[in-house]
Formats: sequence, structure tokens, C-alpha cells
Amino acid sequence: MKKHLLLLTFLSVIGNAQIVRKYSNEFLNIGAGARGLAMGGAVISNQNDVYAPMWNPAGLTEVESDWQGAAMHAEYFESIAKYDYISFAKALDSKNGVLGISIVRLGIDNILNTTQMIDSEGNIDYDKITKFSTSDYAGIISYAFHPGGKQKLSVGVNAKIVYRNIGKFANGFGFGFDLGAIYKTDSGYQLGAMLRDATTTVNFWTINQKDLSAVVNGEEFNPAPKDKMEITMPKLNMGISKNFELNRDLEFLPEAGVNVDFAKTAALISTDFASITPYLGAELSFQKMIFVRAGVNKFQNVTDIEDLKRKVTFQPSAGIGVRYRGLTLDYAITSTGIGGSNYFSNFFSLKLDMGDFRN
Repeated sequence: MKKHLLLLTFLSVIGNAQIVRKYSNEFLNIGAGARGLAMGGAVISNQNDVYAPMWNPAGLTEVESDWQGAAMHAEYFESIAKYDYISFAKALDSKNGVLGISIVRLGIDNILNTTQMIDSEGNIDYDKITKFSTSDYAGIISYAFHPGGKQKLSVGVNAKIVYRNIGKFANGFGFGFDLGAIYKTDSGYQLGAMLRDATTTVNFWTINQKDLSAVVNGEEFNPAPKDKMEITMPKLNMGISKNFELNRDLEFLPEAGVNVDFAKTAALISTDFASITPYLGAELSFQKMIFVRAGVNKFQNVTDIEDLKRKVTFQPSAGIGVRYRGLTLDYAITSTGIGGSNYFSNFFSLKLDMGDFRN
């Protein structure tokens, strides 16, 4: 049943394409690394490793020696959707900054294709039901540096190429840029901001009308959309954090911030121009080896489908991490349901820092 609904969703996406899309390339907004996901995305100003391109590419400047590699895997909605991330970052030198490369995939397999189940005369033939897969891919090249050699300010940029495939029905290519910055104050605060799709991200679609549409009793279903291009509008993420040394062994790092969509959504503060959603997360570390994390984000005003009353929902998250020399293993559990439903996903990520191994 779920996969039938997914098929209808994907076909509606194709059939109702607009030039400017409110929700486009959303898989790139999930994030990467169990640390950031456990903190509810509260890492815009403090993600300082190979996972930084997905949160704020400016954080790559903290990769000061050698190279880092990372990988993550997660499954959504009872393992129907699979999400994978792999990345690499290398410090060029103290003046030339840090270069990063990332690959992201979100895919769903074995979706039932019922578009050809009914022939032109209205007869049903279940043997014509087939299966297909849909996948979203992104390749990201990142670069971060200190402008003018000023260590307090870090600036980063992502150049990304997107490929999206919906079985044999359609495929699309897109490209765009993200910009990020982090500023460290004398009092220890870190201010971070990332502008996703800064120049807008443009996707160009190619649609196989023959396989997509079906004619039943002279009426055409699933006609191809008129617009073959979609534009992803910019999103702004801003956060502030500070690390507190509680004692010789314990450190506490909280971050608070807002996510801004330049469109009207179900966010707590929503206008025709922009919608603003707050977030909050924190990390407690013991000797920089054991980490406990929690966060909350995606506050929304939604209508309950049972009593039709408006209510505020949010998505909590939590996780742990263990670090030994240059190897870090992180785990996160996050709410991925809509409107506070009980869908939770587990994330596992692994990071290798060769600079720590060799020190």
C-alpha cells in the first residue's frame, strides 16, 4: 500500500511540475553525519569536519592537516527509502584552504508500476504490473578558506550537480551553489550562516511520455507536464554556538538558530515572503572521547487529521558518539514522520581523520 502511494506521489510530482518549486531537491536538506542529525541540525556554526559541506562548507577550514573521510547510511519509513553519504576532505595548505568532495544518494526500490495495468478499452491485466526504482543523486565539490588570512572568519562554497531518476518515466539534471560563513568572536561565540541554492538550483527534466501516460476509453491519464524545468529557491540557515568547559573532563556545546524558507510553509512564523523555523541542539562531551547529543527542530503549525484542530508539532532527535584517536563512530535516532507521527530513523556514520592518527 505504501509503495502504491509513493508511485502516486512521484507521478504527481512529474505531472504538476512548476518553474519555481516550494519543495525541490529536498534530499539535500536532510544533512549528513549522525552528529549533526542527533543535534537537530544545530551545527551550522560548529560542524568543523568532513561533514561540513552538508551543513555549512565554511566549517571545512578546521581540517587543518592531512585528510578526512566519512560515510553514512540510513533507512527511512521501515527501510523503504535508503539514504547514503560519502565524503572526503583534504587541507591544501595554510593559505590555500581545504577542498572537499561529497556524494549523496536517496533511493526507493521496487515501486509497483500500474500505469499500463488497464488497456485502452478499460480491461485490467495484472500481468502488466512491473516494478521500478527512483533515486536522487548529488555530487558536491566544496572549498573553504580564511579570507585575507583572518583566522576568525571562514568562508566556504559548494558547487553541486544533481541527477534525479524516476524509473523509465523521467530523469533530470540540475546544478547550483551554496555559500557559507562562520565568524568566531573574542568571547568564544561562533556565528554561522549558510545560504543554500544561493543562485537558485535549476533542474531540467526529460520525460518519457510513452511510458508515463495511459489512454483508457479515449481519455489520457498522466499527461506530460508543460514545464520541463524547475527552480529550487534559496534557503537560509543561521546559528550561534559556544563551547563551555564545565571541568577538566566535561564540555558542553549548545547551538540555537533559525531556518528560513523564502516561501509560505507550515512553519511557526510564515508569510508569503518567508517562513521561519527555530531549532535547538546541544552536545555533551567527556574527555573529547564520548559524546551525548540531543536536539529539536521543524516546529510546524499543522491540522490534526482526526479532530481538525490546529496544533504545533516538532521533531526531536538524540544520539551518541565514540572517538578513539582518528576514528569516530556516531549514532543518531531522529523523527522523520510528518506532523509528529511515530516514524523514527536510525543513522550510523563513521569518520576517519588521518591527521589525528599520525599525531
